[in-house]
Amino acid sequence: MNVVIPAAGMGKRMRSDLPKVLHPLAGRPLLAHVVDTARSLAPGRIVIVYGHGGETVPRAIEGEDLRWALQEPQLGTGHAVMQALPYLDPAAPTLVLYGDVPLIGRDTLARLLAAAGAGRLGLLTVELPDPEGYGRVLREGGRIVGIVEHKDADDEVRAIREVNTGILVAPTAALTRWLGALSNDNAQKEYYLTDVVAAAVHDGVEVVSAQPADAGETLGVNSKAQLAVLERIFQGRIAARLMDEGVQLADPARLDVRGELACGRDVSIDVNCVFEGKVEIGDGASIGAHCVIRDTRIGAGAQILPFTLIEQSSIARARASARTHGCVPAPNWARKRTSATSSR
Repeated sequence: MNVVIPAAGMGKRMRSDLPKVLHPLAGRPLLAHVVDTARSLAPGRIVIVYGHGGETVPRAIEGEDLRWALQEPQLGTGHAVMQALPYLDPAAPTLVLYGDVPLIGRDTLARLLAAAGAGRLGLLTVELPDPEGYGRVLREGGRIVGIVEHKDADDEVRAIREVNTGILVAPTAALTRWLGALSNDNAQKEYYLTDVVAAAVHDGVEVVSAQPADAGETLGVNSKAQLAVLERIFQGRIAARLMDEGVQLADPARLDVRGELACGRDVSIDVNCVFEGKVEIGDGASIGAHCVIRDTRIGAGAQILPFTLIEQSSIARARASARTHGCVPAPNWARKRTSATSSR
């Protein structure tokens, strides 16, 4: 299988010099999350299409398994996938993901791949109560016959609630043929990848669909407000997993994990704590409110006082508070209770 990840957009609404796909989600670039999901499917090839920001994007995302295709100028999603064609295995199907849709799950993609099989065009669709801005899925007799972008849709089509997420899988040889026939005769003057649906129908290729278990998986990022929404969804998933594993969270909505957090049994974490890098917390340890802990191992039974900053340390079992260079000194009441063994 091939995976193509368009990641060339500027993201004007982000109002930032940083390429959109490099904005952080849980401490890592949006694109890095998509690449991780792609790798979980064990594809033969992963091709990332970059453009805005130039070489900044390839330098930020490492991997010998990644191939990079430049899209310049950026003329739409269909045009983006065209740039990847020279790098694809024509005998394998091609899955198209997006560098600004970081929450898509492996299980959802596995369902899409299974539905499409070897010879069908598979679309990931979702029904939304408010489909404003999304391309609508056209069906006749239950069969998919096309996609109409929101800006090109009339009122009747805009009333449709089933929308296209943009994620699709197709036989590569057929996809190459369909892309070659794309036109930019539309409101945006762009080459829409979604137009391959009508081409598939014309060729007699069956178009099938799959849906995610959670519509949140398909959310993209086009603004800082949308990025904040996805951050809370992502952190909410982490919080739910931790609580399922027995961690006591004072408030699941006030937790930030920006890396890897592994907890033992009977761990408690108070509000507004941030964990960065790789952090391990031993059995029975407690973390006070408003702590920042980075690349640290906290031993069983340790008690970390509120407002503590810990970096690159190992905290032994004790009533503990560890502080490193560059932070505000602890208040007197906290320093008097400090008892820690740490190693930088």
